[in-house]
Amino acid sequence: MRDPYSVLGVSKSASDTDIKKAFRKLAMKYHPDQNKDDPTAQARFSEVNQAYEIVGDKDKRAKFDRGEIDGDGKQRYQSQGFGGFNDFGGSGAAGGFRRGQTAGGFGGGGFDDILNDILGGGFGGARGNAGAGRQSSPRKGKNADIIARLSLEDIAKGNKAQVKLPSGKTVNIDVPLGTEEGEQIRLRGQGHPGEAGGPAGDAMVEIRYKAHKLFEVKGRDLILDLPITLYEAALGAKVRTPTLDGAVNLTIPENSSSGKSMRLKGKGLPKKKGEGSGDLLVRLQIVLPPNPDAELDTLMKAWRDVTPYRARGPEFD
Repeated sequence: MRDPYSVLGVSKSASDTDIKKAFRKLAMKYHPDQNKDDPTAQARFSEVNQAYEIVGDKDKRAKFDRGEIDGDGKQRYQSQGFGGFNDFGGSGAAGGFRRGQTAGGFGGGGFDDILNDILGGGFGGARGNAGAGRQSSPRKGKNADIIARLSLEDIAKGNKAQVKLPSGKTVNIDVPLGTEEGEQIRLRGQGHPGEAGGPAGDAMVEIRYKAHKLFEVKGRDLILDLPITLYEAALGAKVRTPTLDGAVNLTIPENSSSGKSMRLKGKGLPKKKGEGSGDLLVRLQIVLPPNPDAELDTLMKAWRDVTPYRARGPEFD
């Protein structure tokens, strides 16, 4: 290997801080994840790592400066006898490595810790050492929580929901009939990307109902407050009544009080597995004329005197 100082572009008298800065710059420049289309980047990255393993470690840097090890960390045999073998320490590892020792420097941190600190942990942990390409294990990406809001008409008809994925792509997904509010639909592999080559997470689409200007949801039933006139309540009538699939004629019985509930079967929200639909519960709401009416006042006074009745039971006395 070339002289480690030359590889890092620093002088032999460079400070530990200068060496670390040089390594940071070159590691970022030649990291394989940043140069996927450059086949020479891996070799340069490995060379930079190896150089830093020598001069980035205080002990090995001192040995290299004294000529005891070469740029690869291998022992240089001296001519003064067998004393030069003492640095092996019985471990059988070149350059004085002992069992359990990691190449590192500056504060005692291991090389991997320093590299991870320099790269911010964003490149999957690839070292690219000469002779070794250790990488972190692939990890599945996180699931993405997405909310899809649909109108009650869309829910009733089984229309698709449009959602935007973490990738930025917009897709239309099927919403099965009978899907209740708060249920989730899983889109496998459409979540956040994985790490170190791992698979993407899933997109979890939660179905929410949009507020409706007419209908209130109660389970699979719908509730509608239907305004009627005083004479429709008293005399009875057929009144056009909205539903999710179009208006129908609802027969109002004569003498109907405000608050009376009527049921339109099958006009609610679809149930699961082809079990039909809920009902539409219609609550009658008597609405008086918007402006005072003298004839109505006279009629009501005469009728009150001729046919008095109690609207409230004894519990209200």
